[in-house]
Amino acid sequence: MEIRLIQRAGERANLVIRGARVFDPDVGIDEIRDVVVKDGQIGGDDAGLEEIDGAGLLVTPGFVDPHVHLRTPGREDTEDIATGTRAAAAGGFVTILAMPNTTPSTDSPAVLGALIDKAEQEAEIGLGFLPAITVGQDGEELTEQGELAGLGAAGFSDDGWPVANAAVMRRALQYQKMTGLPLVLHEEDPDLSGNGCVHEGAVATRLGLPGIPSISESVAVARDALLAEYEGGRIHICHLSAHETVTEVRRAKERGIAITAEVTPHHLLLTDVELENLDPARHKMNPPLRSEADREALLAALIDGTIDCIATDHAPHAANEKEEPFEMAPFGVTGLETAFAACFTGLVETGQLPLEVLVRRLSSDPARIFDLPIPSLADGSEANLAVMDIGADWLVGPDDFQSKSTNSAFAGETLRGRVRLTVAGGQVAWRG
Repeated sequence: MEIRLIQRAGERANLVIRGARVFDPDVGIDEIRDVVVKDGQIGGDDAGLEEIDGAGLLVTPGFVDPHVHLRTPGREDTEDIATGTRAAAAGGFVTILAMPNTTPSTDSPAVLGALIDKAEQEAEIGLGFLPAITVGQDGEELTEQGELAGLGAAGFSDDGWPVANAAVMRRALQYQKMTGLPLVLHEEDPDLSGNGCVHEGAVATRLGLPGIPSISESVAVARDALLAEYEGGRIHICHLSAHETVTEVRRAKERGIAITAEVTPHHLLLTDVELENLDPARHKMNPPLRSEADREALLAALIDGTIDCIATDHAPHAANEKEEPFEMAPFGVTGLETAFAACFTGLVETGQLPLEVLVRRLSSDPARIFDLPIPSLADGSEANLAVMDIGADWLVGPDDFQSKSTNSAFAGETLRGRVRLTVAGGQVAWRG
């Protein structure tokens, strides 16, 4: 099945970036040089092109995010296709995949078709869709995955909710053989999670908040890995948060199960200690921020490849919703505009993560998982690139957001590394 990425038609880029550090680990480029983009492609004669001074700038392949919530249809007050893809471009992303927990859910060819039509008018970068595994994401009746795949779906997910019934998950894996597209899984056991809103641990006890145990996630992953092994299926695990889950994913890979996994910047950088300020806008998400031991396990797994990629789980919410008491506020934080800078500042500059690994996990690795075009700086490639000023410090705040929502986990923090230019699908999608 051919995966459909949609981007609104625009003028092809014609520019040259002079004297930047050009870094594409996939093709072995790391040098100070010019980058020519002519008629939307990398390379060619630079005569007469717009010139950009690249001194001090870093040029990498554009980023790919397989886990984004755009809130269209139904909650366009918090995000829509235009603002969400503009926010992505401002973060250096050239491709994103949108989750189905909209109103109504993206669970039918009619809804998906309408979204594709809208994206053709509004999407600033390549946009694909992950329709629901089950109708209404209620975990009972499977969607018409064959028809949805025929429209170009990139995979299927009930993200926001797990497929709690093992028999339904087994049928989904059997049905998957028709499309070959991955099932993208939000993993938790609802009975174990209960009404929890933070990580179950000492911080939750001190604050008097109900906890979500880490085994809620790892037990669900273990079950679905076994089902995937039994049925010969292909699964991708959303937003890993716990060291027990890392163990389950590693064990599944060692057995040859077709399993991949992602981790968010906030789970790589923050822990439940942040909850002391009881700020749901910044620190209430599902899965929750967990312990330092969990964070360290996630980072080690990202480096060794047990975790395959970084995804933002960009989840915009209205300000008044996040102003509710912690237990009542919705889960989720935004992330598209801060992903690179947060990881660069907190992990690369501190020596915890090689720049090469960060670029791969944000770009070529997620593209490969979902069989998407791999952004490349090789001559002859369609231009899909990000240009960052890695010496620029900036204060994360609402005045700079392209997203309609400001519930960032890094709001108020000073980060280093600002995206100055994004070229997506051969078109200039963002100028900082």
